[in-house]
Amino acid sequence: MIEILHAKPPAPREALEHTQLLQGEFWRKIPAYREVDEKTFLDHLWQQKHSVKTPQELLTTIGKVASSEFIEDARLGFERAPMAVRVSPYAISLIDWNDPYRDPIRTQFIPLASRLISDHPRLTLDSLHEQQDSPVPGLVHRYVDKALFLPLAVCPVYCRFCTRSYAIGPDTEEVDKVTLARTPAQWQDAFQYIAERPELEDIVVSGGDAYQLPPKNLELIGNALLDIPHVRRMRIATKGPAIMPMKLLTHPEWTDALTAIVDRGRRSGKEVVLHTHFNSPNEITWITEKAMRVLFERGIVVRNQSVLIRGVNDDPKTMRLLVKRLGHLNVHPYYVYMHDLVRGVEDLRTTVQCAIDIEKFVRGSTAGFNTPTFVCDAPGGGGKRDVHSYDFYDRENGIAVYSAPSVKPGQAFVYFDPIDKLTPEVQARWVIPEMQDEMIRAAIRNAGIQGEELVLA
Repeated sequence: MIEILHAKPPAPREALEHTQLLQGEFWRKIPAYREVDEKTFLDHLWQQKHSVKTPQELLTTIGKVASSEFIEDARLGFERAPMAVRVSPYAISLIDWNDPYRDPIRTQFIPLASRLISDHPRLTLDSLHEQQDSPVPGLVHRYVDKALFLPLAVCPVYCRFCTRSYAIGPDTEEVDKVTLARTPAQWQDAFQYIAERPELEDIVVSGGDAYQLPPKNLELIGNALLDIPHVRRMRIATKGPAIMPMKLLTHPEWTDALTAIVDRGRRSGKEVVLHTHFNSPNEITWITEKAMRVLFERGIVVRNQSVLIRGVNDDPKTMRLLVKRLGHLNVHPYYVYMHDLVRGVEDLRTTVQCAIDIEKFVRGSTAGFNTPTFVCDAPGGGGKRDVHSYDFYDRENGIAVYSAPSVKPGQAFVYFDPIDKLTPEVQARWVIPEMQDEMIRAAIRNAGIQGEELVLA
């Protein structure tokens, strides 16, 4: 027998943690779901009907699993949140109710008054200036060859950190929503604009969430875009697989509509893919694996776009686990975004340096095509920039300056670290508007970008 000398010792057990998915009827630990069988829990209509939208529904669902102090904290949080609350039973069942304050899924969807901190003084409601780049309602045209189509304003869940909180979901006490294109008649204006612009080759269908489109409307939109000769690529965007994966199993009409668009695109030499949105490895269970297998067997490419969120995935090992778990399900990690400057969720943002450090840690832990690019969607409409591609980063004052020569040449775009992550001395500077202007101008000068009067931040 020939002795084989291994260059590396066996991998530790934690190296396979990404393959260990939550199994069984885990939802039964929630009082309201204790008697719910598997068939019922996997019914997407049951999931939608029993989604939590109010503090009273939350209390009825979890009973005494969480403390009365937590329920009161959530009640006040619901009142002050800029986004409406809607959480699927699937997501509710994945929260650790023994420690809800630190749970990554609770953090994303259920606001707590005790965790709210003041918004950054330079924050605006539409920080990415999508409305300024909208030639017709429901269409954002920023990049030369790509447009973002927003045909609806509802989602299966509402994320606290949604960059489109200016338009998505019902009005709240904090925000009156902007109206998007919500009807097939209004969509025609977007289709006409796209058809008249031959440079538009790439269309993202988002919203809202494409999961909420009836199958006939999903096909209507898909076919209308495929009918335009110069449209070569289409991305259907949905958070659904992360928070209601069972819909892909129990709503065959929707899954078949998606498949039909993908297949027609392939026959036409056009690429149609699904983009989804997992933020925590805790969101991925045996149900997710089963749903993703359906898409994989149908030849549907799935890519993931995460948001870097404090208390959710801003730990290097957590992000590595998420990336490897997605790869295990044949979901390609595509982007990790810096958290946009969104009202009412300053407690969720992290620093640019945090993103740089995590990307360095993750890179090399798996194949390059399963390694996400960490990006900053530059406030003011500069588009997505590699997070480390800043022209200047003032770490002391928390100011990163980016340029976007192929998007909006000659302009400076500024991303701000959360103020509570800065020293007390620097925090005091941000209280004074004149000092804010001085710090920003100095950062732009150091970046060497001309035309600082064009800063959009």
